[in-house]
Amino acid sequence: IHLGATSCYVGDNTDIVQIRDALVIIKRKLVQTIQTLKEFAVKYKDLPTLGFTHYQPAQLTTVGKRCTLWMQDLLLDLEKVTREIDDLPMRGVKGTTGTQASFLELFNGDHEKVKILNKRVCELMGFKKAIAVSGQTYSRKIDFSVLSVLSGVAQSAYKMCGDIRLLANLKEVEEPFAKTQIGSSAMAYKRNPMRSERVCSLARYVMGLPSGAANTHANQWFERTLDDSAIRRIILPEGFLATDVILNLLQNIGDGLHVWPNVVKAHVMDELPFMSTEVILMECVKAGGDRQELHEAIRVHSMDAGAVVKGEGKPNDLMERIAKDSVFAAVHDKLDTLIDPALFIGRAKEQVDEFMEEEVNPILEENKEFLNVVSVDGVNV
Repeated sequence: IHLGATSCYVGDNTDIVQIRDALVIIKRKLVQTIQTLKEFAVKYKDLPTLGFTHYQPAQLTTVGKRCTLWMQDLLLDLEKVTREIDDLPMRGVKGTTGTQASFLELFNGDHEKVKILNKRVCELMGFKKAIAVSGQTYSRKIDFSVLSVLSGVAQSAYKMCGDIRLLANLKEVEEPFAKTQIGSSAMAYKRNPMRSERVCSLARYVMGLPSGAANTHANQWFERTLDDSAIRRIILPEGFLATDVILNLLQNIGDGLHVWPNVVKAHVMDELPFMSTEVILMECVKAGGDRQELHEAIRVHSMDAGAVVKGEGKPNDLMERIAKDSVFAAVHDKLDTLIDPALFIGRAKEQVDEFMEEEVNPILEENKEFLNVVSVDGVNV
């Protein structure tokens, strides 16, 4: 094995094989997570919920549509993982400084045999190609690229679980909670989102790893220095292990996400009266009302209702105020229908259906062999 080579011939090529195989595991778990989230998104595609911008109530969306935002990120990650697997080159047969001098000597100066050996080694290890040129090692820029892909998965996971943690505070959506699980050692009533918090903690670690790979690559002098060795033994395996656990957790969370529709609706109805005023205004104008007068009446009622909500801590009574104001008599008999949440979700439901049909289903079909693989690892909380 060592004839005509250095330890990097074995070590670096083995690293690339392990990286490729590890990326396939990450790809499988991404596909499985997307499948799990698809079921959740479809189930709740038409359940109206408050949208948030700046974490302030905004135009309605649906619980399922929000889930597609998480899925879209993971689809982008899946695309990058797949590309990384397809484009990953083997180091191949390069020799001590990358010139293949020792192999050329072994083959008595036969350049063609050296090239054939390089190609054959790659084929036997399941690679389409070797990196075109190298020093003693493969370019450490490959490590940076791989860890950047893992960082992308971590970013998506952090965003999803950050949303779930905020929704758990609102008591709208909660992650799975085992029958005997303890939320807090001091406060027995609590249901802390521990799985999502664990994801965010691990994701924060993975997101920081590419900088170590970037500095390692930048500091490789000439054909090679050994200051790449120790850090690679840490960041590469730990990056994959942490991402693997993150995806286990995401699938577990997605499979057991619990939605509280009545709480979701209550929060919607707290804000919807303000959002529905434009519709009420237009309906009254259609019935012959004076727009300026109507607008001023809505403005006054809205300010007064807001003061009651914020200053007195009472429910939003804007609709009651409008129902008692004769200026809005034209809509008094249909106020309830004008503030139906389903009228304010736009194309959210249709977007979920189209997203599944056009984006998700083809990818799941293309990778269906992964969906039947049962993971032997689990989640303990």
